[in-house]
Amino acid sequence: MKITIISVGKIKEAFYRDAIAEYSKRLSAYCQLKIIEVADEKTPEQASGEEKKRILNKEGVRILKALEGEGKVYPIALAIDGKQYDSLGFADHLEKLAVSGNGHIVFIIGGSLGLWEEVLNQSKEKLSFSKMTFPHQLMRVILLEQVYRGFRIINHEPYHK
Repeated sequence: MKITIISVGKIKEAFYRDAIAEYSKRLSAYCQLKIIEVADEKTPEQASGEEKKRILNKEGVRILKALEGEGKVYPIALAIDGKQYDSLGFADHLEKLAVSGNGHIVFIIGGSLGLWEEVLNQSKEKLSFSKMTFPHQLMRVILLEQVYRGFRIINHEPYHK
């Protein structure tokens, strides 16, 4: 199985980079992982609605371009209003996707303003980890940890409860 993460912005803090590297290493036993970072746009403190739309559009175009380069994929957008799973349910969902011919899953993480509507429309589903808002850098770590946990569950291996 292939897992790709398309994420807006670079990881700046070393502790996030270290966690991402650790989960990437762990996941190499279960899947082919690829992380694509697309450039983010600087958002002014008092951005108007029009400025926010323009920023979402620019970031969204970059995401869609990266998505096009991945071939036949099953895109999942991370969005606060997406479906929520517990860890067992998420593992089951990953496994069902794989056996139904969706061997390349692409998770999409937006920037500080979220995701452009067109990116959401082109995604097969929306996934939420909480009703709370998380920094997109931390969300990448949380996503990798849950994908790793999902593979451990699928393979009937111990995981921390």
